[in-house]
Amino acid sequence: MNVIVLMKFIDQLDRIVELEKIPERIVSLVPSQTELLYDLGLGDRVVGITKFCIHPEVWFRNKKRVGGTKNFKVEVIRELRPDLILANKEENTKEGLEELARTIPVWISDVKHLPDALGMIRSVGLMLDKIDEAEAMVSMIEGKRLACSGLVKRKCAYLIWRNPYMTIGGDTFIHEMLAHAGWENVFGKELRYPSIGIEDLASCDAEVIFLSSEPFPFKEQHLKEIEEGTGKQAVIVDGEAFSWYGSRLLHVWEYFRKLNNQLS
Repeated sequence: MNVIVLMKFIDQLDRIVELEKIPERIVSLVPSQTELLYDLGLGDRVVGITKFCIHPEVWFRNKKRVGGTKNFKVEVIRELRPDLILANKEENTKEGLEELARTIPVWISDVKHLPDALGMIRSVGLMLDKIDEAEAMVSMIEGKRLACSGLVKRKCAYLIWRNPYMTIGGDTFIHEMLAHAGWENVFGKELRYPSIGIEDLASCDAEVIFLSSEPFPFKEQHLKEIEEGTGKQAVIVDGEAFSWYGSRLLHVWEYFRKLNNQLS
């Protein structure tokens, strides 16, 4: 009689995820976690990604796409026969994940702070037998973060959307990354992603308004629109640097230092 020994892991929603073996067919529904899988050396074990998983480009061009992060196709995912799905509370729809979790192990991240991101990296490494690589990555991220510490704090507003304008509250990962980058979010007392008007941007005490390159792709014409409507300086910034919480964290600190120096 064969005895199946289950490995049990706790995801970031405190859910128990049971695996019968080290996963060999992984579907990632989160762009930043897809990039992490690549940097952990798991190319042959990832069988599905979303249409927004643009890094690395070789995966974007060649891996099976299962839809978007919100409207992923459950049947397409099932046809891939995954033995693990990596998801995120905020980026994926709860109903879709619950449907998948009835028959497939689904590990869900919930990242609001840098320690959450580092914990996610460790957990993924542990589940996928890449714990040494994950720990080395975390150590490198911490080292680079410390080398970037000590930046003078100045005030900013950060926009992620247009029509309506949407900013970020104090309970978001972007808010925390702004702080690490030397910026105080003037809408930090708000929660999640509140809608605001041009008059709110004009009257706030931000020294500069950051326009993120994602999810709304702000361009130069939008920058001029903001500057004319508020009388404040506006800058288009790399949204991935502020919002991606996987291995992208290896590369953001020098960008933050350069941005800080550029606007000093």
